[in-house]
Amino acid sequence: MNDDPTAPILIVLASRNRKKRDEMARLVAPSWVSNPRLGRIRIETLEDHPGAPEVEEDAPTFVGNAIKKASETARFLARWVLADDSGLAVDALGGAPGVISARYAGVHGDDDANNRKLLEALSGIPDDRRGAAFICALALADPSGEVRLESQGACRGRIIHEERGPHGFGYDPLFLVPEYHRTFGELGPLVKHQLSHRARAFEHFRSGLERMIARGEFAGPSIAPLSG
Repeated sequence: MNDDPTAPILIVLASRNRKKRDEMARLVAPSWVSNPRLGRIRIETLEDHPGAPEVEEDAPTFVGNAIKKASETARFLARWVLADDSGLAVDALGGAPGVISARYAGVHGDDDANNRKLLEALSGIPDDRRGAAFICALALADPSGEVRLESQGACRGRIIHEERGPHGFGYDPLFLVPEYHRTFGELGPLVKHQLSHRARAFEHFRSGLERMIARGEFAGPSIAPLSG
């Protein structure tokens, strides 16, 4: 199979969350990494494919949800699709909110309500028992729906008692990074892109993706034309 080393490689991000989607797009082929193979990647999102179905995230694990979203969306679109599932696991809550992090308070994506519920659940819990981890799982499926690459990343921290910082989204203003004594909401995107669970998952993912490109696994019909 002949692979044109200059041909663009189209990957669809299976997310309708604009902030998450934008963060993922920056991390797939980051501007601070000079890599001609990764430089071939072109990103689309579900906004470019409004007919794509919503995939029910009913798997019991982050990995299971990422695989399900990537596989089902790829089969529907007949495109390469990258999906993630990520969330917060709090030690004192037995790993909750876990896979329901985005809908912890009942409405998907209501960050304010989710944060309020988390603070209520941790009311009275001392600082030394407020340990938590952000977790991210990634899955890349080919146009047939077969998952070809997986990656995971985690970042440990602590849940503070009130929101701090204007940056990020979700639980970021409550998640204190011990090394910096700041929340992700205070640290901003440049630091977050080096430390976060998603950044760490993508660090491993990019290595695997580069190997796939070098082997020509995106050649032929897998290379999609740029949409315009």
